[in-house]
Amino acid sequence: MSDTVTIAYSAALDAMQRTGPMQIHPLAAMIGKDAGLADGAALLAHLHAAGPEDALRQQFAQALAGWDHMDSDAAWVAGTGRNTAARRTAIVSALQLDAATQQVVAGLFPYAAAPIVIADDWQEWRTQERRTERDFYWAHYRRYLLDRGWDAGAVAGLDHATEDVVKRLSDPTRELAYQAKGLVVGYVQSGKTANFTGVIAKAIDAGYRLVIVLTGTTNMLRAQTQRRLDMELVGRENLEPEISAHDSKGHEYQDDPDWEADRFIRHGGRPSDAGYPDIRRLSTHGWDYRRLRQGFLALEFPRRERSLPLFKPANLYTSDARLVVAKKNKTVLQDLVADLGRISERLGEVPVLIIDDESDQASVNTTSPKKWKDDSKERTAINRLIGQLLMMMPRAQYVGYTATPYANVFVDPSDVEDIFPRDFLVSLPRPVGYMGADDFHDFDSEVPLAQRPLDESQEKRHVRLLGEEAQDSELRTALDMFVLTGAVKMHRQRHGHASYRHHTMLVHEAMARAVHREAAGFINSLWDSGLYREPAGLARLRALYESDVLPVSAAMETDLPTPADFNDLKADIGAALNLISPPDRDTGPVIVVNSDPDLDRQQESLDFDRRRVWRILVGGNSLARGFTVEGLTVTYYRRVTKQVDTLMQMGRWFGFRPGFRDLVRIYTTEELHDMFAAACRDEEYLRAELRRYSQPADGGRQITPRQVPPLIAQHRPDLRPTGRNKMWNAKLVEKSSPGEPMEPVAHPDPAKGQGAEQTRHNVAAWLPILTEARTTVEFKTVRVGKIDNVSVTQDAGTVYSARIAIVTHHDLMGVLRSLKWLTPDTFQPELAWLRSLTPEQLARWVVMFPYQVSDKSLGTIRGRGPFSIFRRVRTATGSLRAISESRHRNAANRIAGLNTSVVDPEADRLYEPATGALIVYPAVADDVPHAQSVDDGLVTLAFHLVTPMSTMPLNGKLIKWQTEDSVNRSAIVVDAKQP
Repeated sequence: MSDTVTIAYSAALDAMQRTGPMQIHPLAAMIGKDAGLADGAALLAHLHAAGPEDALRQQFAQALAGWDHMDSDAAWVAGTGRNTAARRTAIVSALQLDAATQQVVAGLFPYAAAPIVIADDWQEWRTQERRTERDFYWAHYRRYLLDRGWDAGAVAGLDHATEDVVKRLSDPTRELAYQAKGLVVGYVQSGKTANFTGVIAKAIDAGYRLVIVLTGTTNMLRAQTQRRLDMELVGRENLEPEISAHDSKGHEYQDDPDWEADRFIRHGGRPSDAGYPDIRRLSTHGWDYRRLRQGFLALEFPRRERSLPLFKPANLYTSDARLVVAKKNKTVLQDLVADLGRISERLGEVPVLIIDDESDQASVNTTSPKKWKDDSKERTAINRLIGQLLMMMPRAQYVGYTATPYANVFVDPSDVEDIFPRDFLVSLPRPVGYMGADDFHDFDSEVPLAQRPLDESQEKRHVRLLGEEAQDSELRTALDMFVLTGAVKMHRQRHGHASYRHHTMLVHEAMARAVHREAAGFINSLWDSGLYREPAGLARLRALYESDVLPVSAAMETDLPTPADFNDLKADIGAALNLISPPDRDTGPVIVVNSDPDLDRQQESLDFDRRRVWRILVGGNSLARGFTVEGLTVTYYRRVTKQVDTLMQMGRWFGFRPGFRDLVRIYTTEELHDMFAAACRDEEYLRAELRRYSQPADGGRQITPRQVPPLIAQHRPDLRPTGRNKMWNAKLVEKSSPGEPMEPVAHPDPAKGQGAEQTRHNVAAWLPILTEARTTVEFKTVRVGKIDNVSVTQDAGTVYSARIAIVTHHDLMGVLRSLKWLTPDTFQPELAWLRSLTPEQLARWVVMFPYQVSDKSLGTIRGRGPFSIFRRVRTATGSLRAISESRHRNAANRIAGLNTSVVDPEADRLYEPATGALIVYPAVADDVPHAQSVDDGLVTLAFHLVTPMSTMPLNGKLIKWQTEDSVNRSAIVVDAKQP
């Protein structure tokens, strides 16, 4: 029966590829000539029993993902957006699945968020016919991922995400050359390499014949990327011709366990024998691109039809592809440019794809002008060489990859004229199973950490806060956790539940190489004195296991075993110790990873591909951007940095942790943890904004890539280099946020420059509102938690008091218009929109001043009040890290007429049509002493506001732009205006 079900439903799904979803059971019954299929019971039973390898289950996942992602005006779409819950409901409705099958489908095939795509116009060339007739490398890569255990839905999502990139490249066969330039934004350690591997596979299938992959600045990362592409794309049949028949042991992968186990992708024979291009490598796992090693002849592209240019299909589809994986090093790129220059007269015919991994490699540093200048020199040299490559190859396409929306390419206009992503920006969704920021922070929780239930607190499960001064005992505890988590892995593996090839700990305290050596020596000495096989050491491990490991694993309800009795773990502790520090190894468990050439031999043992790595890694930048630390379970992080992008890239604990999610721990300071929280929330807010503005309105796009930089600059005023002589041509002049919160953070800092004077000015502007806030009301307190990994807002069962003032829109605009900010353009696009609203759209505001529970927070401001005075932290550049609290926002949303899950009678009483809500937080720094009357030069009146949906622009456009240079409207960068 199972074969009948598979054949019938598979054929039914095939038939729907052209029509879209329709009643599936009658169609399967007709095709399978089996009336018993019509009630759907057979399909339900099959899906219940099907494993991940089941062909029908995989086809179902592929079909659903395709319909989820489809742009269509067909009737079944019912006006729903791509990759939304509404779209999935429309699909299920069209298929006419019963409730039980719907539930199974929802569990097996959850819909994935779509990438955010912001693009300019492009010429459509990726027709379905062209995609299917030449998909050799993509089809093999897709099958490889499925065979390696990837979920079919994830593979389908990768297909769509890569297609969003490839279809915006230039048609490699077009007569008139065009260079497309784009940027793909992912998350730290979230699978960007899989995305660009898929892009390369599809590009080679389409006709691109030279692929240049630029990795980071370290040999480790370049080698890691080369091997990944060799294993998952190039494949055995393209690699084997490089192996000498007389020296098979000299091959670079001859001792690689994955090569020996036949895990490198296979193409079923030499691709050229089947009419597809071979891939010829111009770099290897051990060697970067070298001019003298390969020579320029390797870059020659023979033409079968010599009278036709290479880009004609007759030549293009019969020529081989070349692959270069090069680190971003000036000498390496100069060699590549020189070799290409020797065939420059023919380069105009070659379709080229340049992938720039970690495209924001050289960090922006606004806190030190000298550091910015030094960094800029190297970055400018690399960018100049990339620009030179693009000038030499008019058919070259440039796609940058980064893990932060705050890439250099959107920050410094003097640095990017050659590589600005003028054609498209693709922001990838967070993948399923990824451990990111919200897995290490309890965002919006005002409950003290010690009082949060373990089953509701991500911080209590995964974060261990360190004191500001380093203590030996804290590092000792982190080492003990590394041993225990390794033992639990061994226990699970011994019982057949999972396999753990790698188990690592990262210690990151500073950049200096001398500090790394010193730290390694100290950790080795701590290890030697740990007494892990003695009663004293085991007693210490038992206490930590019973107070930390065991309760966390129980709270996370993992289906993997964690022994309730510590004694059952003792054998596994011994096994873990033997892997971390084998008795026959004369060195300690530490590997120092940095740019010190004297340590190269030691770092060879950090080859995750060839060796099983159970070690403690001490390092700096070499362990940051792009390099994947496999099996990372415990992190001890003390390095202080003021740069957001540097901070995010150091977050190596982000990523996929299959089979040991409950064991992940990070030991860090409260300050660093707060900095990560602020940076992560800031990035997520920007991604949400980009998603909103990517939606079409009034028959056209709201935003193009050239308009992203001023949006970022407005959102993050601290990300600005000094000494600009260039500026962005696009200027953001109006930004609408109907029903969305606004919370500007760039208030003047009383501790810096004219900040105290500006703060007094702002308090004076607020005086009419402070005076009007005489009435006290009570609102419901809410708490934000997670149920099944989904954020939910719940009634906390308590209330909070707040002073309120009800003012006209005109009066509030008078206040907001007169405020001073850290930078002149802060809040101005939002204010321009608010001032443009009519009384029918927004007539009145309810201004809330919430009280805290403790009377100790009370203070008067210029004789008004008293008000609760909140303590808020600022960034190094003076902006507030955060302002509002989630427990107060529910009332504000309801006052503005927005639906929430918690009903609040007092807020609902204050609601009227065309009403907005504003929450004001009088805030001072932590070091400001309490006073009954607060110094008006020290108190910032920070606010969070939300507008009703009646403020929606009639044409649906949420954002407005103008150009600085009205004559040269198409320019991305223009000369800065002189004061």
